[in-house]
Amino acid sequence: MIISLLISFALLLLAITVHEFSHGWVAYKLGDSTAKYSGRLTLNPLAHIDPLGTVLLPLIITTQGQFVFGAAKPVPINYRALKNPKRDIIWVGLSGPLANFIFAIFLSILWRFLPHFQIVNFIFASLISINVLLGVFNLVPIPPLDGSRVVMGLLPDELASHYAMIEPYGFIIIIAFIGLGVFNTLIEPIVRVALSWLLI
Repeated sequence: MIISLLISFALLLLAITVHEFSHGWVAYKLGDSTAKYSGRLTLNPLAHIDPLGTVLLPLIITTQGQFVFGAAKPVPINYRALKNPKRDIIWVGLSGPLANFIFAIFLSILWRFLPHFQIVNFIFASLISINVLLGVFNLVPIPPLDGSRVVMGLLPDELASHYAMIEPYGFIIIIAFIGLGVFNTLIEPIVRVALSWLLI
């Protein structure tokens, strides 16, 4: 159990590192260098660890003795520095989940060419599952999740400003929804369908 938890935590770190790096990289390509000069445009997991999201949240959300979900320290983004803030906030928001989905697809393809030893199957199945769950979860439109950035980019400016005011309470809302099983009802069917395509 301990070994399983340690491996799944390492895989979780890898998935959230890919996620956060993608936010920073896309923002950088769209004109904002804040992440780069904050030392966050890196694939070093230590740069992205957050005590609450990377340590506490995985302890709350575990499945069958595995850490399956967590969050990193948010990559700093100066939306005013983006070439087209209203449009580019959508791409920055989508970049993290898309990176997780692309990573999961790549892993699924690679897995098919590897020997199916128990440890190989465990690592690939776990990492694919974590990436899919992380990507789908972050598309939920509750600030500060990535789905909220997409909504802010689509809403008129005045409505987007009011919507952004939810963010200080976002983590409380997320924890409450997890506790009430709302996220399981919304997310689990989508994750199950995606994994049925990706897992061997």
